[in-house]
Amino acid sequence: MENIKVNNVFKKFYDMQIFWPLVCLFGIILIDFILKPGFLSIEMKDGHLFGSLIDILNRAAPLIIISIGMTIVIAVQGIDLSVGSVIAISGCVSASVIVSNGSVPAAILAGLIAGLICGIWNGFLVAYIGVQPMVGTLILYIVGRGIAQLITDGQILTFTNKSFIFIGTGYFIIPIAVYIAIAVIVIMYILMRKTALGLFVESIGVNREASRFSGINSRKVICSLYCICGVLAGLAGLIICTNIKSADANNAGLYLELDAILSTVIGGTSMSGGRFYLGGTVVGALFIQSLTTTIYSLGVPPEVTLVVKAIVVISVCLIQSSEFRKIIGRTKKTSIIKGKKVASL
Repeated sequence: MENIKVNNVFKKFYDMQIFWPLVCLFGIILIDFILKPGFLSIEMKDGHLFGSLIDILNRAAPLIIISIGMTIVIAVQGIDLSVGSVIAISGCVSASVIVSNGSVPAAILAGLIAGLICGIWNGFLVAYIGVQPMVGTLILYIVGRGIAQLITDGQILTFTNKSFIFIGTGYFIIPIAVYIAIAVIVIMYILMRKTALGLFVESIGVNREASRFSGINSRKVICSLYCICGVLAGLAGLIICTNIKSADANNAGLYLELDAILSTVIGGTSMSGGRFYLGGTVVGALFIQSLTTTIYSLGVPPEVTLVVKAIVVISVCLIQSSEFRKIIGRTKKTSIIKGKKVASL
């Protein structure tokens, strides 16, 4: 009887969308542990926790934040290619404010408002003008870094305000950036799972016309989602710029939008919209950061880093695919049947 209960519990967990992302995450951590025995060790120094796992959590915090924004946008059949540029704009705006008047609240607010404005722009183009999401956000993807360079006059803007730097480098047992990421996860979970907005998002993602006839203002919902995505990208920009103590218009958030899309897909959210999985996205972001850390720690040459990363990600996506697993299962059954026929002859 107990075995039946255990099997039922495992089957329920196996059927959950988060099962394969977790398997892949634990798999990459297991590989790290085998190759580097001290990988899982965590120690306390001066009231702070240190270790490879803590480093992964710290570096994954900005990726988790923008991946959650990307998830809710993809859930309505959209996409936001501009989040990397929004990160650069937000960081440059915040750095300019902190350098000019030294006010930390003003710098934080300015960065978040910059992200919100970028989100409003994307949402207006996609929801109200009807521009294809990829094209509409590609505009800011291209122009955004130019705007960031104009803000800093093409220079890397540095600052030394300790209170501001604390956002990206501070610790309270674990890094402050991790607390920020956890707060974003909780807030977005409540917003998407405990309010009607989550139902609206899934409805629009499945069938926008049907949701419109049911009384949902799809334009307003889609625009609001892009606004949220912009604010989250602005928050990630604050964490990144305070972590490196400077605003780099050229490199801040570079290609991070691709990692955010990968995290969303690995987490189980379909690019065709509809159902979305915030928990899966978080696990996907942790997997991407763990993979990146593993590649660097193993001393993989920079020229083949992206190739290795691509091969692993493709493998993970294939493992997650139920259709691919069915094909493998059919192939195994066919080979077993053929083997039995040969043996009987």
